[in-house]
Amino acid sequence: MLNAFSIVDYIVLGALLGVFLVQIYWLSRYLAAPARRLRKSKKTPAANEPSPVSEGVSVILCAHNESDNLSNYLQALLTQDYPTYEVIVVDDGSQDATRAVIDNYMIHDPRLRFTFVPVDAHVGSTKKLALTLAAKAARYDYLLLTDADCVPESSHWISEMMAGFRQPIDIVLGYGAYFVEKGHINRLVRYDTLFNGLHYLGAALCGHPYMGVGRNLAYRKRLFFESGGFSHLMNNRAGDDDLFVNSVATPTNTAVALNPDSYTWSHTKRSFKEWWLQKRRHVSVSPAYKSATKVRLTIEPVTRGLLYALTLAVIIGYGMPLLDLAINGWTSFNPDMDNMLRIIIVGSAAGLFLVRWILLTAILNVSARRMDQKRFNMGSILWFDIMLPLTNLWMLAIPRKQTKW
Repeated sequence: MLNAFSIVDYIVLGALLGVFLVQIYWLSRYLAAPARRLRKSKKTPAANEPSPVSEGVSVILCAHNESDNLSNYLQALLTQDYPTYEVIVVDDGSQDATRAVIDNYMIHDPRLRFTFVPVDAHVGSTKKLALTLAAKAARYDYLLLTDADCVPESSHWISEMMAGFRQPIDIVLGYGAYFVEKGHINRLVRYDTLFNGLHYLGAALCGHPYMGVGRNLAYRKRLFFESGGFSHLMNNRAGDDDLFVNSVATPTNTAVALNPDSYTWSHTKRSFKEWWLQKRRHVSVSPAYKSATKVRLTIEPVTRGLLYALTLAVIIGYGMPLLDLAINGWTSFNPDMDNMLRIIIVGSAAGLFLVRWILLTAILNVSARRMDQKRFNMGSILWFDIMLPLTNLWMLAIPRKQTKW
């Protein structure tokens, strides 16, 4: 039967098998790495307890019209179970009651400090300037970044993030989760966050750190200024978190925090338009990544797209004659070599696609369970697996207005 395969059949099956193997390798090595680490840490908890570090920490958050969020979440930052730390809030041109909320907290807690971005600052990214001002004002060498709309999982957040700073670590990547709420946008954002989180955390665990998120990120003040801070990133309106990490992270100076106590939580955007603008801002900086990073980030979506395209092409090209037979009730079915080959090829394509789909579902949901995140059904995973790469491609392809983010 093998002798009946044509050159085209061999090429199609070979290409399909090739992209399938790349996908399985990527899913098993990178996406599953955080779940493996969490499983290992639960088996040997004593070796993974936060170290009794006593170095001071400067927690930094920028605020632009965040009076409500500061009223709701600032208290959680000021009641951390950690011996020495301060909280620096940078007012980035707020026009609401942000300053009044901060002043009220400062009366009762001297660890809270305040600075601001000058209203006449002429820079492309006032957030980068805000973070730079906070870093200069910081009393301590460890900078722990979050956002004004984020709340730590527990009072052990600082301790868990600081536990990663063992020699020669200069960067600790954390995870920023989103609350479970009603609506398709919430499911979309939570899936995208989980998938991307497993990717960048898994890549760091495998020796290829390439990004972090400003909702939960720590690095040494010394590293920030010795590397020039954001001076080489000012042409990019975003990227104060992922581009900076991409430029300074190495396999030996980067660690990850995976214990759920190290997470921060925030609410997702309420509308598709708000999510689109947020997502587009994040995607817009990816062309500025290092070349090696862009190659690694390109391999996965390209092979994923090829797997979908080849599977669809095989089912249409080889399956249409079989569909005609099925419509006719197989009365004209002739079990000759051509029909048997069509069945084998279509079955192989569908089988490889199904194996990859099941493996993706298993990895995502096992990871979600170990990270105390809500799991997703197979239908949602298939939809998001198709839609999000196309969305990213569209965002990269269409021209961008020079919006001040």
